[in-house]
Amino acid sequence: MSKPLKQIHLAAHFPGVNNTTVWSDPAAGSHIEFSSFAHFARTAERAKFDFLFLAEGLRLREQGGKIYDLDVVGRPDTFTVLAALAAVTDRLGLTGTINSTFNEPYEVARQFASLDHLSGGRSAWNVVTSWDAFTGENFRRGGFLPQEERYSRAKEFLATAHELFDSWHGDEILADQATGAFLRDARAGAFTHKGQHFDIQGRFNVPRSPQGRPVIFQAGDSDEGREFAAADADAIFSRYATLKEGQAFYTDVKSRLAKYGRRPQDLLILPAATFVLGDTDEEAAELAHEVRRQQVSGATAIKHLEFVWNRDLSAYDPEGPLPDVDPVVADEHISRGRAQVRMYRDPVAIAREWRELAEANKWSIRDLVINTGNRQTFIGSPATVARTINEFVQADASDGFILVPHITPGGLDPFADRVVPLLQEQGVFRADYEGTTLRDHLGLAHPGTGRRTGAGRAAS
Repeated sequence: MSKPLKQIHLAAHFPGVNNTTVWSDPAAGSHIEFSSFAHFARTAERAKFDFLFLAEGLRLREQGGKIYDLDVVGRPDTFTVLAALAAVTDRLGLTGTINSTFNEPYEVARQFASLDHLSGGRSAWNVVTSWDAFTGENFRRGGFLPQEERYSRAKEFLATAHELFDSWHGDEILADQATGAFLRDARAGAFTHKGQHFDIQGRFNVPRSPQGRPVIFQAGDSDEGREFAAADADAIFSRYATLKEGQAFYTDVKSRLAKYGRRPQDLLILPAATFVLGDTDEEAAELAHEVRRQQVSGATAIKHLEFVWNRDLSAYDPEGPLPDVDPVVADEHISRGRAQVRMYRDPVAIAREWRELAEANKWSIRDLVINTGNRQTFIGSPATVARTINEFVQADASDGFILVPHITPGGLDPFADRVVPLLQEQGVFRADYEGTTLRDHLGLAHPGTGRRTGAGRAAS
């Protein structure tokens, strides 16, 4: 008996200004005007995607003490954008990244409960921590927390938020016009939490929302992050784009669930994925090459090299050879607020490796950055891309993908129009929404009900 086909989950990441987007393309629009967010969300909903995802940056990145030019437009407030999108969509899930290091549980719980009410049960929270003191300087506490304290605070933050969500059971509002009684239980919303990081008590002032709690996402790849996701998250983002790496991550994270009394289907694994489509595979490959050269201008290549060299390289020609000087190894770094800095643990060794690659391939600085940076995940005709995505999901390398187009806001349209219909024809992606909430779309139980929906069924 053959294994039933898994249903694919698809989501869309609104691409903020960074070195993935091509803001200079004539087709590109604003990354901050609401019309761009609305177009992107409506396209995702038209294609029956599970949700739209917003990342968050609490401080603009800097290079040599100046704002990194690709971040200059900034990032609007997450809740403001998602609340506005709730009014122009009907079924699409609305996922926002909110930091647990520099916020308070009561405030965040109130905002997500409100968003869940406004959207009819479509909210989701990507719980993240902040690793750098640079970001912390924007906040009243300043500084940062060591990794073990960040996750300790995040776990207690989420647990406290759940206590607030659950302080309303859902049956307290009577609203009896005949008797004038509004509440069945005048103690509704009462909470007390005393812990290492939070000591609060009072009344939560938002009644239980349609989902009970927002869907919880987690993005950490460390062992602590994976364990956090296995214990408490409904979905985890993955950065692994190859089949073999994806399968290893998938197996590792899913294997952690049993000790928390959870099943493999209780946690979805969703890698981010970029794509380039063409009428043929050959045309797509040519377009992908052009996109990479647009993404990595000469100035961008120099700035990227500075991540590793930790010194000003503005005098170097991006079309010339790599610097013959070694990186500066120091606690202070020329690039601030960039997660990539943490990837280069041994910059001297990386510089040596890159010089060898550049010499062997006759690459300039720009060529090196283009060829060693993140390439597009899926490249090909619509049929090729649809087939590859399905192969990844059926082979348990993921449960679906969060798509990140390189053009804002219309970059998702070709995928919606040309790839989604092929997945629907194969019977591995929905032709229409089967429920109203994001939990329905993802096949997740509603807290407190034990109810599972049909959205996560295998296709026959």
